[in-house]
Amino acid sequence: MSQLIECVPNISEGRDPEKIKQVTDVIDAYEGVKLLDVDPGRATNRTVITFVGEPEKVIDAAFLLIKKAAEVIDMSKQTGEHPRMGATDVCPLVPIANILMDELVPYAHKLGERIGKELGIPGYFYELAAKFPERSNLAVCRSGEYEGLDKLSDPKWKPDFGPAKFNASVKKSGATAVGVRDFLVAYNVNLNTTSTRRANSIAFDIREAGRVKREGNPITGKIVNDKDGNPVRIPGKLKAVKGIGWYIEEYGIAQISYNLTNISVTPVHVAFDETCKSANSKGIRVTGSELVGLIPRQAMLDAADYFLTKQQRSLGISEAEKIKIAVKSLGLDDLSPFNPQEKIIEYMLGESGENRLIDMNLTEFANETASESPAPGGGSIAAYIGALGVSLGTMVANLSSHKREWDDKWEEYSEWAVKGQEYQAALMKFVDKDTQAFNKIMEAYGLPKNSDEDKAARKEAIQSATKHAIEVPLAVMQTANASMEVMKAMADSGLSASVSDAGVGALCARSAVIGAYLNVKINTGALEDKTYVEEVLAKADAIRKEAEKTEAGILNIVEEKLS
Repeated sequence: MSQLIECVPNISEGRDPEKIKQVTDVIDAYEGVKLLDVDPGRATNRTVITFVGEPEKVIDAAFLLIKKAAEVIDMSKQTGEHPRMGATDVCPLVPIANILMDELVPYAHKLGERIGKELGIPGYFYELAAKFPERSNLAVCRSGEYEGLDKLSDPKWKPDFGPAKFNASVKKSGATAVGVRDFLVAYNVNLNTTSTRRANSIAFDIREAGRVKREGNPITGKIVNDKDGNPVRIPGKLKAVKGIGWYIEEYGIAQISYNLTNISVTPVHVAFDETCKSANSKGIRVTGSELVGLIPRQAMLDAADYFLTKQQRSLGISEAEKIKIAVKSLGLDDLSPFNPQEKIIEYMLGESGENRLIDMNLTEFANETASESPAPGGGSIAAYIGALGVSLGTMVANLSSHKREWDDKWEEYSEWAVKGQEYQAALMKFVDKDTQAFNKIMEAYGLPKNSDEDKAARKEAIQSATKHAIEVPLAVMQTANASMEVMKAMADSGLSASVSDAGVGALCARSAVIGAYLNVKINTGALEDKTYVEEVLAKADAIRKEAEKTEAGILNIVEEKLS
């Protein structure tokens, strides 16, 4: 599997669309990387750009982006709310798939050296890429911002790459920080106030660094120092959180701008809720929040589960519904519409769905099945019937969890609904997997057979593809059979008004098992490995018999309750 990394350069331009486009066009035109997001901020005069690809491709594209940004942005004329020191202010590399943070450090160093040598732009390595411990914190590297870049000639502040002087070229380009970090969520919380001071007060309550301790008045009192003369700090509530308050003229409100540097330590929903508590204690109300750049899918699902649990609502609902709940609970659509397809990283990277059966609507799927194409066939239909069956069981669990008189049992039904959703998701994946398995057999039969070597390779490919085409429906049998536990539990103790739905779900699950069983059997006929065939058929027979027995038991319960 290929390695995948993300690059999130922040350029110091958020007001001129033409300049921003000139910079992002470099990424659009570079083959091998994908531009995921462009998020400009007018008040901050800053644009966060996100793109992904394999490491070598990404650092080449990042170099070209930094070059273009230095050409179109003149830092001697730039102003904005956000701290900055260069046309490309920061350029972090982030591991996404099949690569560790440590493995990214050489790539960051390679990029920095190219920036310094070929572009004449000075800069510093930060976070994991830092060559000196005291430079690991970005805020330290950026201290003094652009206006303080005369520090480049100070031996203490000698840049890690590029010229150590504030020459004419650097006056225009500024400096750049190149780093390696974990996935960072840039997240702003909106307040019903225009006061930057009050926004900062909330930020100090929350962020890990907290606030400086003072004598008497916590705002105007004398700063308390330790024995070494350093200010004593009162830590904030949350770890792995950086934050500052500011006023956004574009929206006419104050915001708290957070960097959540490790969302496994402090998730988005925790930062939001704690901010609400702090704001309320100061007579301020949180009106919503704003995501800058992208967010991992799991962070949104975790937020939905958090808020659903607080409401004592079932967690066993669809992913799409959970995303809606997370958006509304966090107020992510407070300032502008929130499009999950453009803001959740996995959705941006996911398959287009152009040729996936499960992306078709009901009519399209039925028409495709009825067409002269041999796929989707019985295996895909069996998987889909199984998904529909357990969906009915899940529906009964959700209805039961919301029944007024059963408030004390909502968690029990929620657990069954979550199980049902897991079975449904697995069976839905098999809809396409079965068709793909069939296509692999067809591809194997289409291999050349001109020589003895060709024939041997073709025969081996056919046998291998056939085994795979057996294992997929066998897995459908196992999953659909196991899913009947949801229907049985709901027939036993679920909402009585929906007991018939549990019964229909059991009928569908049993049909899925038998349908998949037929696909297992038909594919074993072409296999030469008779030992394998005997073992598979014995396993399949046992699953079929168990499913029929379970279905009969569920229908007995249903009939009794209906009578």
